[in-house]
Amino acid sequence: MTATEKWATATRTFAAHVTTGFLKITHNGFALLGLAMAFAVITITARPDLRQAGEAQLVEWLQNRQEALLGQTDEPLEPSDRTLAMNPQELPREQARVAFWLSKKYRVAPEPLGLLVAEAYELGTRAKLDPTLILAVMAIESRFNPFAQSPVGAQGLMQVMTRVHTDKYESVGGSLAAFDPVTNLRVGVKVLQECIARAGSIEGGLRYYVGAANLTDDGGYAAKVLAEHFRLSQVANGRRAPAAPPTLSTQAPAMTLPAVAAPSQGASSTSVEKVAMLSASNL
Repeated sequence: MTATEKWATATRTFAAHVTTGFLKITHNGFALLGLAMAFAVITITARPDLRQAGEAQLVEWLQNRQEALLGQTDEPLEPSDRTLAMNPQELPREQARVAFWLSKKYRVAPEPLGLLVAEAYELGTRAKLDPTLILAVMAIESRFNPFAQSPVGAQGLMQVMTRVHTDKYESVGGSLAAFDPVTNLRVGVKVLQECIARAGSIEGGLRYYVGAANLTDDGGYAAKVLAEHFRLSQVANGRRAPAAPPTLSTQAPAMTLPAVAAPSQGASSTSVEKVAMLSASNL
């Protein structure tokens, strides 16, 4: 046998031994794996607490892996640049009374209302408008819902027509700022101020504000706002808000005419005319 044949025989023998060993190891490994799995199944079945702990760890591992793949981390939330609420008890007494009364009537949390009341008082001072009038407009328009929208497109707390007053929103981030409560309030006060100045009176300004300046009837809008304005004024001054505000009668009060003696049968028509004139002068 030549050296080449010896080398080939040795190589084949070595390969055969390696293959046989690998098959034995694999066979024994699968057998061992099967035994381990059977043992694990039996253990999990017998110990539910271990099964639950394993499930929890598996879920946690999967979540961590998913977050790692998506690049997400549990970063702490950053506070907002502006808090849209404040404790009404920190307000002046007059403003606190108004905030709590509105909160109870309109079923809105007092903290957001506290901020709106404080802002209304500040804007009212600058615009020379009664803050309770501003709050009354807000109450009638949206019932303090900052996301309210009317069928014609009026939006936000003060129900400002955003598409009509886009110029007023340009400096505060655009028309989407209409749904920011404080921004909408500021724009609404500016519009209300312009309407009152144009009409020359509060009632006329309210008609302009609701878009009924050229109509014969505003649907009772001005009366509703003024009635709520009266109630808020009473509350702000520490008085009990009436269920219905007093209304001014457009008719003159009845007057008792002085008794006039009945003319005698011989009285002339001139006497009768004097009695009529006297009665008319007292009306």
